[in-house]
Formats: sequence, C-alpha cells, structure tokens
Amino acid sequence: MKKIYNFSAGPACLPQQAINSSIESIKNFKQSGMSLLEMSHRSVQVVDLFEETTNNIIELLNIPKNYSVLWLQGGASLQFSMVPMNLLPIAGSADYIDTGSWSAKAIIECEKFGKVNVIGSSKDSNYSYIPKDVQISSNSSYLHITSNNTIYGTQYKNFPEINNNTFLVADMSSDILSKTIDISKFGLIYAGAQKNIGPAGVTLVIIRSDLFELKYRDIPTMMSYNTHASKDSMFNTPPVFSVCVVNETLKWLKQLGGLDSMANINELKAGLLYEEINRNTLFKSPINKEDRSLMNVPFIFDDNGIDDKVFLDFCLARGLTTLKGHRSVGGFRASIYNAMPQKGVEVLIETMQEFEKRYS
Repeated sequence: MKKIYNFSAGPACLPQQAINSSIESIKNFKQSGMSLLEMSHRSVQVVDLFEETTNNIIELLNIPKNYSVLWLQGGASLQFSMVPMNLLPIAGSADYIDTGSWSAKAIIECEKFGKVNVIGSSKDSNYSYIPKDVQISSNSSYLHITSNNTIYGTQYKNFPEINNNTFLVADMSSDILSKTIDISKFGLIYAGAQKNIGPAGVTLVIIRSDLFELKYRDIPTMMSYNTHASKDSMFNTPPVFSVCVVNETLKWLKQLGGLDSMANINELKAGLLYEEINRNTLFKSPINKEDRSLMNVPFIFDDNGIDDKVFLDFCLARGLTTLKGHRSVGGFRASIYNAMPQKGVEVLIETMQEFEKRYS
C-alpha cells in the first residue's frame, strides 16, 4: 500500500506503535478475553488503565503533587465555558489574549459569566504574531492564553509573566507534550487530545488543587472540576478507548526519551520545512518569524498566479494529504505534530522542490 502522510490539523496522525497496540486492546484487552470496547469502566483492568495513563503523563510533564490530572469529554470547546464557570467570581473579570479563532471563542464564552479584559490581540494582522507587551489587569482573576494557534501557525516561545494575585490558564490543545514546560507556572492547563495526544473523544485537564476550593456559583454537577477530581475521572462513563490510545502514545514518548528528545525532533522537522519555505521561490510564510509554530506551519504562494488546488493535487498524487490551509488564511498548512515522522516532512520538501522546478 502506498504510504500516506497525514498533515491534518486534527484529528491528526498517531504513532504507528500506538495504533498497533490499541488494535490489540480491541481484540483482547490484557488477556481478559474481552474487548476493551465492551468492558466496564469499573473493572479492575480499566481502573488500572486510567491510573497508568495518569502516572505516565505526570512523569512526562513532571507534574507537581499539588496538581490533579483529569480525563474529561467535550473537547477544548467545553473548557471555554468550564474555566470561567469554576474559576471566575460572580461579577469578576479575567484577562484574555486574543491570538486566533480558538482564543476568540473562549472570550465569547467567558463573557457569559463575567467581564473579559482583552489585554492583547493580533487580530489586526490576521493573527500573524503573538502580542508580547501586555499588562495584567489589577482586578483580574486569571490570564487565559492559547499556547499554539492551530489555524494561524503562531506559538508562544515564552509565557506571559503574571503577578501573585492571578494565575495562568492555557489552552494547549495543539502543542501539549511537544516540549518540556514548567507546570507550576499555570493554575490550569487543558488540551483536546486529537492533535498531539491521541484520538478525539478525551480532553486532558491539569488543575492546581487549591482551585477546587473556589465555589463562586451553583453550577451543574458535570461542569464542576471537583466532581471529576473526587471520582478520579470516573463520575460518569469515561472515554475508555480514547484514554487507552493516549496511554499507548505516552508509552511511545517515554521510549523516545521523553519530552526533551521530542522537542529536539520537533525543532529539526520544523527547521527543515521553514528553511525550504524561505528558499523556495514559489512559497512564503505569512507569520512573524520569531512566533512561528513548530506544530502547524502555514505557507502561501508568493504572488505567482498559480491556483492553490494545483499544488494540493500535486501533493495528493505523492501521498501527502490534508495540506489545505484554513479558509480564514488560505494557502497551505502542514501540521507536523509529534507523530509526524521526519520522513513525511522530507517528502513534502522534495515535493515542493519538484513543484518549483515544474512551475517556476
């Protein structure tokens, strides 16, 4: 079968090792004689699976003991609401930095519960950079950022400094586990799995334990972080198979040498691709150089009159799929998350060079 490289922004490619192991769990999970798909989440095997998955991510991210790990549903989009419901006082305010479509949606949801101070935005340039000179509001409960912007291809290289009266909240859906981070700088981190952790269906939340004590309003039981923490993410039937695939992905990361090794691989892959974009006479990057993402690499034609579809078809014929840029940006986007092998990036570069020879 012809090798296909999936550059989708999400659901994205997964490590082949994780896929193979997950297939075995569908057939016969841990020699139980049953498929994981039909096992109770109260069974010893599934409870052990969740415990192992949590321990693996604690080890990889070096999560301090005063934080809890939750495996939830609803994607990052539900967290846009859960964060202010749980963490924003009634009539309180929070700071947000607007760096793309997802942060803009998070702002809209927060406005339903309190005041939003947009202390930085790059909307004026179609989100081509990360705002850096921001001032934390004196009355802010927290500062919310989106660490990596999947659509526009920008990424925080350094996180904003906060004061002692507030804490940092981050949507890390598209760059979690791509490098080492200092968890202690954050009050809460959330991430939909389908970009860099595993398949769609499960959302990771890492929350500092003291934030469970905040009880500003009467909220639905399922929307409370404390509900899920007190039941070890088993308050209702969790997305068991999705967590299984996540666990296999975490095992793969550990075998690679952890997040420092993964960061080196990601820097190499992105460096090769950006170098070709800069060199190639047909393409250019629309993103501020110092803010370019290592996960999502958008690029566009350099005013040569060629229709985007010509290049997309050219790539498809060579096994390179889902390279079309988001409609708000146009052009092309190569999502090169952890599981994208360097070979896939090299084939894309060779295709860009071949395209240049034919159409330049």
